[in-house]
Amino acid sequence: MATYCLTVARLQLALGQGARRLHVSAAYRAKAKVAMSRFEPTSFVNYENLQSNVDIVRKRLNRPLTLSEKIVYGHLDDPHNQEIDRGRTYLRLRPDRVAMQDATAQMAMLQFISSGLPKVAVPSTIHCDHLIEAQIGGAQDLARAKDVNQEVYNFLSSAGAKYGVGFWKPGSGIIHQIILENYAYPGVMLIGTDSHTPNGGGLGAICIGVGGADAVDVMAGIPWELKCPKVIGVKLTGSLSGWTSPKDVILKVAGILTVKGGTGAIVEYHGPGVDSISCTGHVTKSVFYFVGMATICNMGAEIGATTSVFPYNHRMRTYLEKTGREIAALADEYSDLLVPDEGCEYDQIIELNLDELKPHINGPFTPDLAHPVSKVGAVAEKNGWPLDVKVGLIGSCTNSSYEDMGRAASLAKQALDKGLKCKAQFTVTPGSEQIRATIERDGYAKTFRDVGGVVLANACGPCIGQWDRRDVKKGEKNTIVTSFNRNFTARNDANPATHAFVTSPEIVTALAIAGTLNFNPETDYLTAPNGEKFKLEPPTGDELPSKDFDPGQDTYQHPPADGTSLKVDVNPQSNRLQLLEPFDKWSGNDLEDMQVLIKVKGKCTTDHISAAGPWLKFRGHLDNISNNMLIGAVNSENDAINKIKNHLNGEYGGVPDVARHYKANGVSWVVVGDDNYGEGSSREHAALEPRHLGGRAIIVKSFARIHETNLKKQGLLPLTFSNSSDYDKIRPDDKISIRGLKTFTPGKPLTAVVKHSDGTEETLELNHSFNETQIEWFRAGSALNRMKSLQH
Repeated sequence: MATYCLTVARLQLALGQGARRLHVSAAYRAKAKVAMSRFEPTSFVNYENLQSNVDIVRKRLNRPLTLSEKIVYGHLDDPHNQEIDRGRTYLRLRPDRVAMQDATAQMAMLQFISSGLPKVAVPSTIHCDHLIEAQIGGAQDLARAKDVNQEVYNFLSSAGAKYGVGFWKPGSGIIHQIILENYAYPGVMLIGTDSHTPNGGGLGAICIGVGGADAVDVMAGIPWELKCPKVIGVKLTGSLSGWTSPKDVILKVAGILTVKGGTGAIVEYHGPGVDSISCTGHVTKSVFYFVGMATICNMGAEIGATTSVFPYNHRMRTYLEKTGREIAALADEYSDLLVPDEGCEYDQIIELNLDELKPHINGPFTPDLAHPVSKVGAVAEKNGWPLDVKVGLIGSCTNSSYEDMGRAASLAKQALDKGLKCKAQFTVTPGSEQIRATIERDGYAKTFRDVGGVVLANACGPCIGQWDRRDVKKGEKNTIVTSFNRNFTARNDANPATHAFVTSPEIVTALAIAGTLNFNPETDYLTAPNGEKFKLEPPTGDELPSKDFDPGQDTYQHPPADGTSLKVDVNPQSNRLQLLEPFDKWSGNDLEDMQVLIKVKGKCTTDHISAAGPWLKFRGHLDNISNNMLIGAVNSENDAINKIKNHLNGEYGGVPDVARHYKANGVSWVVVGDDNYGEGSSREHAALEPRHLGGRAIIVKSFARIHETNLKKQGLLPLTFSNSSDYDKIRPDDKISIRGLKTFTPGKPLTAVVKHSDGTEETLELNHSFNETQIEWFRAGSALNRMKSLQH
């Protein structure tokens, strides 16, 4: 049964006591135009259209709407006729803009080039943040990255200029922080080619992570499809205090929902806790400072959520003003549109009393294994996890704001005042050039260096495996603590023996100073060099700089008004970039006697399917990056990684090598997998690579949302066992035929005929989530093939 949210107070509560009021006539408002960003003065915020669509849908559905529904349905291509049923129907949407990070932008722009279209149809940007490897320090690492990645940066820069895409140069910062500072605003719908795009929900936006092919649809002006999301309401009461931070909210929610509990849903935060007032140290403030809301939304990706969102409030307005945007006054006028309706229904409710919430730390090896910080030391001892913290790392798109840096610096200063430095190595990643310049000016960066830290480049760095780590050998068991969002096996440093834990920047800093997991800063003492024992006081920090932000260096490249005469060259001899060839169309027949390439055992994220780290350099070259396909997946036959049997010659080899051998010999193949297959990053290479190497179907117990869509986009068949126990019936040497493709229709299962090597056969039912449009992608060979065919 649907539950009901409590009444959402109107303007006064939403915008805070004493909020500035603007009384503007409807006629004036209709004439007023506010730019979506300072970089796009001719693209305007269109709350009128959003309001009109919401009114149409509300009247049709005859019920109050959640905030998520308002923004999503407000972007419907056809609000009058769109069928709307949460969790069942597919919506055709018109997002406002697209953002791409450099690792995924390569393939997205290659696909856009293949489409033959002259210019993007919506404001779009490219952000260079993924290809900078952390090694020595910010300036040196950035200089090296510019040299090593010059070919890729030139390609992205020139492609952006030709097709009308804004280009943020290397050193600008992490895509999601740049979006917060410049592009996100309450009510906007943005899609981004990165799974942590939901970060923008902290500013009241619906920001959704997608694969590059989805981005191409939007950039081409084609309605974008999304299965109508369910809505999970998280009702917050009480207030945060002491060592507890907003990061602990999502760490706790991850422990409740697990890595797949949010699949197919938007998580919507509401309740009095959102705007509660508390005392942190000597500063009275709203405990849900804006950047904390962004942190919570960012890590919603770790529970499989489509995205997460907070209602518009005075904190968001202040941030918009501080970052130099004129949208705040207009958002005030439409504030009722930017909060949930009274009496709205949620599909599920989670209640969190912030008064009772304690600091948390999650891990190792999965972001949903939640522990109170007070208990993690004992749990680690019991499980044989290394207690010594080798490295503490703060930053990443999840926690690299000015507030995060300030709170961590307040702890570092306390240690320094007592003569202590970090026992563990300590690294700091600013979220953007603006954050870097501001923390340098305000002394935070110096404090970090003085306590033993290294300030890295404004980039993703170790969070995504761009870390040239040299303090431990591969295979050496060790512990690191981070303020990142993911901690999958080998993700950060390519070492499968590294036990990575995610927590708040404050707890990371405290544990780096103490040098052990067995330290609870709320109760435990540190010892100064003079023998004095002392406790760290709870962290403090300003939400926004009192002197305003220092923008630092200008790192943005505007696209020219007309780029049609420009050229984008791709060297045929390049090992980093490769123009795409169309995938083959469906033959019109059932798929017969396909070899099981690998039956995957257990967790299989997109990191397992298409590793990052050193492989990032091949993200623009499909054939080269395909050499990492499934090299991290565990083979159920022998519990080995990247060791499978080639059933044509009887020899064992790496997964990509065997797949290439099958393709060269005309043998189609399938992958069999477990639950939540493809969780994690939005990287579409995890779908492109199997298609490129001859795969036809991926058959699993369940899929993560983005990966399932990516597979469909590339002409593969993502299928699920009707009975999940049928996974156990598949043997590593089986051949599988998929029947029913000639009558392939939405909602109608397909049939798998499984031939065992002993001559026996079994028939299994396979479910799918294809709609009519997606079936056309399959028949055409890919969504891009279908798009091109419709142009003629």
